[in-house]
Amino acid sequence: MLKYKLLATAFSIFVAFADEISAFQAEPSEPKAENIELEWPPNDVEEPPVDKAPATFTVSASVYYPEVGQTQGDPFTTADGSRINKKNPGKHRWIAVSRDLHSRWGGDIEYGDSLWVTGISDELDGLYIVRDTMHRRIKNRIDILVGRQDGVMGFWNEVKVAKLD
Repeated sequence: MLKYKLLATAFSIFVAFADEISAFQAEPSEPKAENIELEWPPNDVEEPPVDKAPATFTVSASVYYPEVGQTQGDPFTTADGSRINKKNPGKHRWIAVSRDLHSRWGGDIEYGDSLWVTGISDELDGLYIVRDTMHRRIKNRIDILVGRQDGVMGFWNEVKVAKLD
């Protein structure tokens, strides 16, 4: 056993010594400098990609209250499980979308998506988050969550909606 240990030690010393010798004989590895003439302004610069405006689509819009007659099951829980503030439901800026618009039934919108809504009023236009869906008989519509105390009622056609990323 001692022979093998001595042999292994002698071999490792030999390899280390050979490495040291080859390191002294190797050429220095300095980078070679290239002289390249630069033009200003550079001609081959790619233009940065321009963000395209989000595609808009037209829907009708209405409002709904978190009440038993206008919701299914618990009126203060949305379809995605979010809890509605009982004292001020309109502060959430949440909407329900008709099922034909929702991805679960073949549309492009999912729960949690941000939508920019225009064409209703100065008070109701703006950014909303999708948290709920509507009854299956309703098509191509959004429903804005408000409270009774907000005093908002109405139905609007030709409302523009843009899905934000």
